[in-house]
Amino acid sequence: MSTAKKQYKRVTVKSLTEMKKNDEKISMITAYDYTMAQIVDHSEIDVVLVGDSASNVMAGHETTLPITLDQMIYHASSVIRGIQRALVVVDLPFGSYQSDPKEALRSSIRIMKESGAHAVKMEGGKEIKDSIKRILKAGIPVMGHLGLTPQSIYKFGTYTVRAKEEYEAKKLKEDAKMLERIGCFAIVLEKVPAKLAKEVAESVSIPVIGIGAGGGVDGQVLVIHDMLGMNKEFSPRFLRRYADLHTVMTDALKQYKDDVKSQKFPDENEQY
Repeated sequence: MSTAKKQYKRVTVKSLTEMKKNDEKISMITAYDYTMAQIVDHSEIDVVLVGDSASNVMAGHETTLPITLDQMIYHASSVIRGIQRALVVVDLPFGSYQSDPKEALRSSIRIMKESGAHAVKMEGGKEIKDSIKRILKAGIPVMGHLGLTPQSIYKFGTYTVRAKEEYEAKKLKEDAKMLERIGCFAIVLEKVPAKLAKEVAESVSIPVIGIGAGGGVDGQVLVIHDMLGMNKEFSPRFLRRYADLHTVMTDALKQYKDDVKSQKFPDENEQY
């Protein structure tokens, strides 16, 4: 039974602010193609993230770094064509915004114009402040991303929990406040202590969406391949698998193979 307090025919950045004010949790999931986007939208998920995690789950790379702006636009365009209700946010990929604010704006404009997306997401705090401000000034909504920032994996050297130390927790709080102040409409907090994430969510008026950040935030996001059990290798503590599609799909393919080999497929009703 749904616990939604208001029906949204179309989710916007304003809708997310209303959800936070009304204590309604925000559901967010990734998608990278048209068919999956349709399924997600029919499920009335609030936010669809076209994540740079496509680099991992779609292209098989070890990190998110290799995916290009052109590839992100391709995935985002495919998703947009399958969406009627959800807010679609697209990751700015590594190398498309870190160099200077003008480059960040050009990348964001390309995503918005060429894919039809509704907003962009960027990893980092005060170090990318000028880029965020430039994008916001152009009228493009920005979602922030703090905590574990996968595009900086070689800087951190590990995917372990972030902001456990006092100095890093202090910076994260300051960065969250800064993102709110300059105009970001929401923040993703990845892999930070639950207590800290709750404090951050309570300290800002914009929604805070967590992944591995506990239940005290305003919403949750997961990678769709992980939560549907299509990816067997990835098993972090924060992941809950809602299905075992790896087994379901493998069994179906094996059955198909057996039916072809034994000439059970196609039968008389499956031919012209």
